Amino acid sequence: MKKPTAAGTVAARKRAATKSAAKPAAKPKSSAIDSMHRHAAPRTVLLTGFAPFGGESDNPSWEAVRMLDGEVVADHRIATRCLSVTFDQSLRELDDAISALRPKLVLCVGQAGGRAQLSIERIAINVDDARIPDNLGAQPIDRAIAADGPAAYFSDLPIKAMLAAVRATGIPAEISQTAGTYVCNHVFYGLMHRLRERNDTVGVRGGFVHIPYSPAQAARHPGVASLAIETVAQGLRVALEAALTTHTDRRIAAGAEH
Repeated sequence: MKKPTAAGTVAARKRAATKSAAKPAAKPKSSAIDSMHRHAAPRTVLLTGFAPFGGESDNPSWEAVRMLDGEVVADHRIATRCLSVTFDQSLRELDDAISALRPKLVLCVGQAGGRAQLSIERIAINVDDARIPDNLGAQPIDRAIAADGPAAYFSDLPIKAMLAAVRATGIPAEISQTAGTYVCNHVFYGLMHRLRERNDTVGVRGGFVHIPYSPAQAARHPGVASLAIETVAQGLRVALEAALTTHTDRRIAAGAEH
């Protein structure tokens, strides 16, 4: 058998190298691409405010919330929505937003005229008892929000850690033991009920924050406390970051005597 010459060996190596270079690199498997995309894209936080109500021309909850739209906090992008101050529509609007955005956390924000601090709510109760009509004229009295639901739900956000983080910035904040019995409580309870009852929201956490009047509103209501919209937005940003990065809530006193 004839042995290959040195020149033949070199030529063979060149042909092999040319074929290897011409061969396209193997593409990553689709699962690997999907994984890279999942890690690259920020997850979503849903932050909601409310439309004006009760004769007001504006609502600081929406004014503050929309300032944060599109921001990224703790690797989560904030998406904002404005809810109707209506018992019948508000939960449908919230449900549509949750279904469309698939958020990892939902924080709803509402106006509480007369309060002087950011009020991080602890509990939502299963009752509508409206002192004034909503924006469509509905005024339910002693009506259950969910006929098959429990008497109350607790927020599953780390409310004490959120409180400490907001206070550390100098922004006044408190833990509130009641979200009232108007549309804010209706939305808070409805949110927690949905998160517990639906398979598509397993692991999603939710909560509610009440905020004071804006300075513009306070000017129309002399003697009532207020907070600047920018201050509220900063407090919400800090509260969200604490909620997203705290795995075990803090144990600090923040109760009430009445």
